[in-house]
Amino acid sequence: MEKKAKKILVVEDEPKIMEVVEAYLKNNGYIVFCAKDGEEALEQFHKESPDMVLLDLMLPKISGEEVCQIIRRESRVPIIMLTAKVQEDDTINGLNMGADDYMTKPFSPRELVARVASLFRRCEGTNAPLLHVMSWNGGELEVNFDSYTVKKQGNIVSLTPNEFKLFSAMAKFPQKTFTREELIEVAFGLEFDGYDRTIDSHIKNLRAKIEMNSSKPRYIITVRGVGYRFGGEK
Repeated sequence: MEKKAKKILVVEDEPKIMEVVEAYLKNNGYIVFCAKDGEEALEQFHKESPDMVLLDLMLPKISGEEVCQIIRRESRVPIIMLTAKVQEDDTINGLNMGADDYMTKPFSPRELVARVASLFRRCEGTNAPLLHVMSWNGGELEVNFDSYTVKKQGNIVSLTPNEFKLFSAMAKFPQKTFTREELIEVAFGLEFDGYDRTIDSHIKNLRAKIEMNSSKPRYIITVRGVGYRFGGEK
């Protein structure tokens, strides 16, 4: 299965820096979306579901720090912070907020591209959950990633290995819309032996087990013409 190009959201209010970063990333095969302030950054993040975010700290409307915190509450997408701040405390604060890497301006565009590739390699296949135990809708549904168990209304639900892989892949990226091909890659890897429509059968079985009403799902949501997303509310 051919891997799709990675999508990167670049959030930067300095047009010249934005232009250079965008050009270098596109030349290296990435799909690039841009935002010039924190408000637009969050809009683009939820619209495009990028695979990585390059985030300037000093932004209009909503600061980079706040954008980072908002993104990290709902996603484990890799984040590289870009900033003119050079104090050690600023670096530590950025990493504590959930950034995965940190580059100080001025920086080499070539080094930035190398950092992006390195971070993608580090994150490949890990998909670390936000928490080891996650629950939704007042505890109606709960997953424990350590024990590989799912509970509905306090009772353990018996999921097949493939069903659990699908469920956990979607739960780790809440509100992200997956195509069938993306779900195969994230949940099963490139060794998956089957058709993309096989996902539909797994989804149907999964809904029957975890939804209160599988005909009106609130967790595994169909996005018509695209695929599926996880819609649970914490």
